[in-house]
Amino acid sequence: MMLTRRAIAKAGRFLATLAFSLTIFAASPNRFVTPAAASEIKVVVNGQPITSYDFQRRNAFFKLARKPGGAAAVKAELIDEALQAAEMKRLGIRISDKAVAEAYARFASQNKLSTKQLDQIMNQSGVTPQHFKGYIRAQMGWNQALSAKFRSEGLMKEQDAVKKMLGDGGKKPTATEYMLQQVVFVVPAKERKGKIGARKREAEAFRQRYQGCASSREFAKGLVDVTVRDLGRLLAPELPPEWEKDVKATQPGKATPVRETEKGVEFLGICSTREVSDDKVAQLVFSNDGKTDDRATELSKKYTEELRAKANIEER
Repeated sequence: MMLTRRAIAKAGRFLATLAFSLTIFAASPNRFVTPAAASEIKVVVNGQPITSYDFQRRNAFFKLARKPGGAAAVKAELIDEALQAAEMKRLGIRISDKAVAEAYARFASQNKLSTKQLDQIMNQSGVTPQHFKGYIRAQMGWNQALSAKFRSEGLMKEQDAVKKMLGDGGKKPTATEYMLQQVVFVVPAKERKGKIGARKREAEAFRQRYQGCASSREFAKGLVDVTVRDLGRLLAPELPPEWEKDVKATQPGKATPVRETEKGVEFLGICSTREVSDDKVAQLVFSNDGKTDDRATELSKKYTEELRAKANIEER
């Protein structure tokens, strides 16, 4: 999970550059790029077409974000995104429209803009809100794919961790281990708009009465569409980034604040915590120590190259 946090931080630095460009562009409100009336297929990646319209939008995005590389870099990035999108689909990674809209709104808010103002800038620059949201969706999904890949490949080998530990005088690092329980107030996607507010109030009421993992199932018995699931033990470096802060701030026997998710409304119960020190902890801590940014970039490049080597790419 550390990879995801680092990757997001790196993306944040790029978006900060974009944000600076937005402030300059906003000072020229009369600039407007008219979308092309028609588009043609330029590249086909595993049967997925990339059109001249896509190229135009991404080229405008490069200019707005002050990204170097020109037409060749635009084409390479669009092909990479098509490869990554296919891999996300294979892995079952789906970023909801709501999550994308929230990220878009946060980006606007962080730059002291309303979403309407950001829409206007995206339209005036020729990027369009739809294209930028597509870019956001791609980044969010690829970060999840990278995180899964990192968990399977990225950990330092156990023998290397032991070697490093011996080099540090034989002292094993420690980490907090959390026993977690997930409580979900399910909201079907088609009913979300009308029910999410009520379900959030129900979840908050349950959370206020939460007295620990042992009694939660009994409390949930009389409730409709509520699931309680034991997540088992997770070390601090393994916590999902979106939950990490809340989990660490919550005392054992209590529950995190509620939050909306794709499933509905949920919170995590902290069953217990303890400090542990073993070879697995050493692997996690040492793997996350040092040049994680570089390793994240290298893994993304390697992963994408593997996808490209197996792909059918037809340029027209």
